Parts: sequence; C-alpha cells; structure tokens
Amino acid sequence: MTASPQTFFHGDPGAGRLARSKNGGVATLPLREPRPTTTPKVSLQEISLSYKAANGKRLLALDKISLQVQPGEFLCIVGPSGCGKSTLLHLIAGLHNPTSGQVLVDDKPIAGTGTDRILIFQELGLFPWLTVKENVEFGMKMKGIPKAQRNEQIDYYLRLVHLAQFKDSYTHQLSGGMRQRVALARALATEPDVLLMDEPFAALDAQTRDLLHDELERLWAETGRTIIFVTHNVREAVRLGDRVALLSFRPGRVKREYKIDLPRPRHLEDFDVAASAREILGDLREEINRSLAEEYQEGVKPHVEPGA
Repeated sequence: MTASPQTFFHGDPGAGRLARSKNGGVATLPLREPRPTTTPKVSLQEISLSYKAANGKRLLALDKISLQVQPGEFLCIVGPSGCGKSTLLHLIAGLHNPTSGQVLVDDKPIAGTGTDRILIFQELGLFPWLTVKENVEFGMKMKGIPKAQRNEQIDYYLRLVHLAQFKDSYTHQLSGGMRQRVALARALATEPDVLLMDEPFAALDAQTRDLLHDELERLWAETGRTIIFVTHNVREAVRLGDRVALLSFRPGRVKREYKIDLPRPRHLEDFDVAASAREILGDLREEINRSLAEEYQEGVKPHVEPGA
C-alpha cells in the first residue's frame, strides 16, 4: 500500500502557471491540476517484473507498483540506481511486458508499442544522416501522415522549440541542447498523448540543462501533454514535476509520493525548490544506503550521512 502523497506547498494555490510569452514578457497559463475523478491517462496496476539473472536465479526487479497519472500531469520518478526507473518507462512504452499486472492508457490495456506513447532516451536516437527537418518528419512518415500535413507540423514544432532556422542543418552541426530540442520536436510532432523521458538532460552542462528546463515547462504548458520523467536529480524533479514518486531499491516499489504545489515558473536555485528536494532526498538516502550495503556486502559498507 502506497502512503498518501506528501504535499509541498508554498505561495498562492490559486495562482496560474507562469511562462515566458513569445514577446519576452511573462504570460499566466491556466493550472492543470490532476483531477482524481477523471479517467487516468496512465494507470499502472500491481506491476511486477522478474527475470533470470546471470547466476540462474530469478531477480525481482519491480514489485507490485501501482500508480495513476492524470491527463496533463507532469510526474517525475526518482530512486537509487538499479531500482527499475527506466525499466518502468519501457513497460509503459510497451517495449517489454510485465511479469504480472497491467499497464492501462485511457483505461485500456496496452498491447505493445504505440504512437500514443513516445519514449525519449538519454541518447536521443537522432539519425545523423538526416537533416533536422527530416528527423522531425521521420515519425510522421511512419504514421502515413500526408506530406502537406507533415510540412505544416514540422514548421510548427520547429518554431515551438526555436529551431526553425536550423531545419536544413545536420545534427552534428548542432549543440547538445539543440539536439535535445530536435528530439523533443520529433516526439511532439507525432502528437502522442504521453511523453516518456528517460534522464534526457543528464549529459548536458548546467547552463544548457537550465535552459531546457524552461523550454520543456513551456512546451508542456502549451501542448497539454502528459509527461512521465525519470531522473536521478531530486532538485530537477521538484523543479519540473506536479508530483514526484520515489522508488525503493530493488525490488522497486513506490516508497512515497510527493505532491509539489510550488508556483511556476520554478528554478533550481529557488529556496522552496531546494527545501522540498531536501526532504525527498532524506528518504532517498535510506534507499541509497540499502543499495550500497548490498553492493559492498563482502567488504566495508559505506554509509551516506543524513547531512552529506
């Protein structure tokens, strides 16, 4: 049984989301609070996954995970290395089947992959032999979208990520942050209901990552997509999410959920973001210590001190 979500609230609960408008000002965007009475966009029902390890024994990777993600919600998932965060995204994407339990989208069990769910890997998966425009077009071609409509959507989404002037460039001519925006545009162009993001900003420098946090928040607010975002960075999760789910060390279980009621836009250096992250990190350290104890059980067991 998962504990009731802990709430971090600061500021006016009636305030709208804020995002920079195209003319550089600040625009107020309507709140899209999760609505418990609606049908969840994604529902995980008692998901478990086990597989045979190298030693021949069965390893339980995920154990009875139940989560509901509301339409338009931004859910962040954190946890220690090896707890099954990425594996959970793969199950939602339909790349693997759970050993038991069900993944539902709009209250219907998924049957493999689908264009309603797009997964963005840390490695991005852009095609270096294609231009920016052709990369964004690829998924739409696979869906059989007519060329005129493809061109219209390419122009729209490249403008949305501020890359319209680079549509004829190749990916090796772009910075890391620009390539990440190409991947976002390609994913959004197929117009999925759910965007699954597996540590997409982990390899970027701090300045580029901060800029992309702003971009992703703006895109999410403008498109209304449901986003499930995996990260090792607790402060990043608080910066972006409506809710944060903490997974325990193997087998991965939902240890606790945290509702993030901080006004937007947020920044990593905000006091309230740091304070909320510190509370989550306290719970996460318990799981990190469990993972370290198991990894070093033959020798000295390192320990992460609460104030470290």
